[in-house]
Amino acid sequence: MLIGDVARRSGVSARMLRHYESLGLVRPTGRTSTGYREYSSADIQRIFHIESLRSLGLSLRDVGRALDDPGFRPSALVADLIRQTRERLARETELLRQLRRIDAAEPTGWEDVLQTVSLLQALGSESAGKRQRAALSSVEEVPVPVEALVDAALNETEPNVAGALRWALAQTGDEGLALLAEGLGSSEAEVRKRAVQAVAEIPTAAATALLQDALASSDLVVRRCAALVLGARGVADSIPTLIDMIADEVSDVDAADALSTLASEPSPAETIAAGLVDRLGGAAGSGRRRLAQALADIPGPTASRALAELAGDEDRTVALTATYILKLRDSR
Repeated sequence: MLIGDVARRSGVSARMLRHYESLGLVRPTGRTSTGYREYSSADIQRIFHIESLRSLGLSLRDVGRALDDPGFRPSALVADLIRQTRERLARETELLRQLRRIDAAEPTGWEDVLQTVSLLQALGSESAGKRQRAALSSVEEVPVPVEALVDAALNETEPNVAGALRWALAQTGDEGLALLAEGLGSSEAEVRKRAVQAVAEIPTAAATALLQDALASSDLVVRRCAALVLGARGVADSIPTLIDMIADEVSDVDAADALSTLASEPSPAETIAAGLVDRLGGAAGSGRRRLAQALADIPGPTASRALAELAGDEDRTVALTATYILKLRDSR
């Protein structure tokens, strides 16, 4: 079979067949009387073998070794090809992400594209200062796709940069909430923590609803962060977690402030007082003192009765605290 016929049947160009011949990969079995290359059935089969191996990503050098070296073992080469393919896929995936982010910015010209690329690169910079400036300028100058902001916020470890990113996300309103909700379900505790902190700075009804869902999280840090924000927003579902935080001395001052805000209405005030009294029953030492102090800003008869009982507490500090609070309440 002449080279033109082989090219048509195999899909390999005549030029590439000549290149294979120059490398010694496949040599035509013979020549016609006029000097044209003539390929046998075995030659054509070898060409198909070459193309099959090339489709796996093997170099022509490795293809030759695989076909001609009896001692050649494919396992190491295949493992190397797997590693190279994974690295290539990771690069291509990152490129696709970048292109989607640029597309989401809806550039109107190449100048917009270049500005967006510059900001995206700055967000991934090793310099904390550059990352912070990029976060701030994403609102003031060139809008950055919200996906990029969320990704940066969920992975940022430097506090000042993280704060700037959360502020930038808050300016986008509810746009990033779906992605932040995914962050709340991350398998990494730090990512969950950053996600709830970011949601906490978004002052919308949808963000509040997402924080209410977070109260059921198995992650204690997430629940506590959500409770502090929800308490300040007047959401009564946060009361049990806030009381636990006071008892456990975790951001107890902030938790008491949140309970004080919630207690501005009679019904939550009684619920809070009952919850604090219930925890007093099993508390001792400093925990008992913190719970007593938390009753100071809770109005209503339940809190007053509890304080009156605590004024005679065996713990002198608790008794003095309750007595002082009662005097303040009587003077109001």
